Amino acid sequence: MSLRIVLLREIPDDPGLRRQWNEVALQVERPQVFYTCEWALAVQSAYQASLKPWLLLGYEGDDLVGVASLATDAAEQNISFLAAATADYCEFLTPPQKRADFVDAVFAELRKTGAGMTLANLPADSKTPDALLDAAGKYGFHVYMRPAYLCAQVELGAGDQRQELKASLLSKKKLRRYLRAMEREGPVKFAHLQSPEQIQAALPGFADAHVARFRDTGRVSSLATEERRFFLEELAKRFSGTRVVTLSLLMIGERPVAWNYGFQFCGSWFWYQPTFDSRQEENSPGHCLLSRIVIEACDMNGMNVVDLGLGAEGYKERFGNSTRQSLYVTVTRSWLQHLREVVRYRAASVLKQLPGVESFVRTALRRLHLLSGHQL
Repeated sequence: MSLRIVLLREIPDDPGLRRQWNEVALQVERPQVFYTCEWALAVQSAYQASLKPWLLLGYEGDDLVGVASLATDAAEQNISFLAAATADYCEFLTPPQKRADFVDAVFAELRKTGAGMTLANLPADSKTPDALLDAAGKYGFHVYMRPAYLCAQVELGAGDQRQELKASLLSKKKLRRYLRAMEREGPVKFAHLQSPEQIQAALPGFADAHVARFRDTGRVSSLATEERRFFLEELAKRFSGTRVVTLSLLMIGERPVAWNYGFQFCGSWFWYQPTFDSRQEENSPGHCLLSRIVIEACDMNGMNVVDLGLGAEGYKERFGNSTRQSLYVTVTRSWLQHLREVVRYRAASVLKQLPGVESFVRTALRRLHLLSGHQL
């Protein structure tokens, strides 16, 4: 049966579409909460001022078999995943055996626009990278794929493996020492909030702690923006009653000192956006909370992995026992632009292997930028 493509410039909040979309999302190689219609609707609601949805739906007869949840930039010269700035993994949603045909249809639509495409956080272990290369060659596009993030994961294993993992964490001297130190201030307890009302009540404290933590380390938190805070609230509302959104807390008495805004979905507990009270840093409350999540996950039927997501923080490497690679993909009609992308990445890779040279180049670029600013 031929594939029929429908292009929408807005995601309708329609129960029928949500049901069909989520059925398709569950048929990909490794389903993720980021692929759901609820996630896309929350992104659309929170970031409507800066994102223009470009949604492609693939139908065989009346059956939805493919979803490409994309967005255009303001000039409509580049297309990206709608959830690129919020999702740790992004994907073209189809059953694996239909991926090539659907990606081919997406490229047929892309050719009509004259735009390029930038795809962040695409799983390297999916059928999509091969489908992209085939479709690009057919329609006259150049594709460059490079490694993006190597996401650490805690595979829980089965039977005795789970119990061994749990026992190894419980026996850690550091964990017991951290917990004892916090217990001197009051009873230490853990909570996992899953109702929208509970989460909404706890979000301001979590967001303030995240902003403060980033400020203490010379960075700007994503939660300093109203859009990001609204997005997290919207997710909790849209997943109401599903027990998917899980805001985990470590508390001393009634005072939270560590948080993780995460998800329990299709056998995965996601360590999505954590933070902790900087005043408790010496007691590593974030480490304690993550340890607790892994320990509890070991006792949950159907839970297979604690996914630590994007970022190469050292603690993730220490916790993780497996990894999942994601890719950054650029698609362009211009050979010159393609070549520029390749050279830029390879030059950056060389510089990273020469820390002294990289520091010199960065300093020189900053000085040139300041000088040009003064000249203006």
